[in-house]
Amino acid sequence: MRITVRGKNLEVTDALREYVAKRLGKLEKFFELDEAQVTLLVERENHVVEVTIPFNGVILRGEEETGDMYTSIDLVVDKLEKQIDKYKTRLLSRRSKVQAQTREAAPERAPKPKDDEPKIMRTKRFAMKPMPVDEAVMQMNLLGHSFFVFTNSETEDVNVVYRRKDGNYGLIEPYFE
Repeated sequence: MRITVRGKNLEVTDALREYVAKRLGKLEKFFELDEAQVTLLVERENHVVEVTIPFNGVILRGEEETGDMYTSIDLVVDKLEKQIDKYKTRLLSRRSKVQAQTREAAPERAPKPKDDEPKIMRTKRFAMKPMPVDEAVMQMNLLGHSFFVFTNSETEDVNVVYRRKDGNYGLIEPYFE
């Protein structure tokens, strides 16, 4: 597995790199993983570890924050193990069915906003593959987000699933008049 370790407000030592590699190596007992992106961040007295692992069309993501970097690494690996264990049967059943399809949109030039207009501070790009609604809910939970944008494999439209305040989920489907 290729592991990319970045540090923010922190110099990443060889000992930290080796520890991250050793702990993330435990995840390979579940699946053969190609790559992992790890960000080690120090904010005030908090040590934050963010791990993102793209795997066969889904993204495993974990984030932990403690007063010690090594403890944060341990906790985020434990969190990822629980995610993998929870969704292992779903991921394995879809593994043979799913082939990642990427669509790249040409970058569009946005007009310069005026001082009183809201500004877009961050843009994220991600590959959208067609998937059923239940897989989109699973992906949203793996990422730890409250909503997820995806292409519905049944309708081939862009849909949004979201977590409702009552703990259930909602689905937004477009229709054209």
